[in-house]
Amino acid sequence: MTSQSPLSLRAASTALLVIDVQERLAAAMQEEPGKGAIARTERLVEGASIIGLPVLVTEQYPKGLGATVPSLKDKASAAGAAFLEKIEFDATENEAVRADLLRWRAEGRTAIVLAGMEAHICVYQTARGLASLGFSVHVAYDAVCSREKANVEIARSLYHYAGAWVSSSEVVLFDLVGKAGSDTFKAISKLVR
Repeated sequence: MTSQSPLSLRAASTALLVIDVQERLAAAMQEEPGKGAIARTERLVEGASIIGLPVLVTEQYPKGLGATVPSLKDKASAAGAAFLEKIEFDATENEAVRADLLRWRAEGRTAIVLAGMEAHICVYQTARGLASLGFSVHVAYDAVCSREKANVEIARSLYHYAGAWVSSSEVVLFDLVGKAGSDTFKAISKLVR
């Protein structure tokens, strides 16, 4: 048996956290990478459902920023996701979110895949918070966005300094699958086409 790299993701020890992909916030995103990031976040949620990962979706002050984007909300609901409101930029500072994270960790889920908005504010601060709680944090960089492209680029180095791994939605999904030939592999392959 070989030792596992800290970069490795395994279905039994991983969960997906989607940060604040909400209607009014999404409307402020650039066409690209914003709209593409939302589509890749939806792909992550669908993949998480296929693979069997728990999914948590946060909503930052929904009274002001609206609900989760309808297409993502539908996919996340179908995946059995929990939806939690927050006002904290760092989701780990929210009592309800933190309770779910600690429950996940008690269940052996020590890796968190992150996606969402905005890359340099809530996603970054949550990545930093997760790392400080001892989670292995994998930011699906193609599934995060900000209103300005420069802030997405700045966030990339901030993730690194916070102790998170910068990855992509496809890297995450195929790492979780691990090998070809299974029905799960076929479903994920179809999903990323």
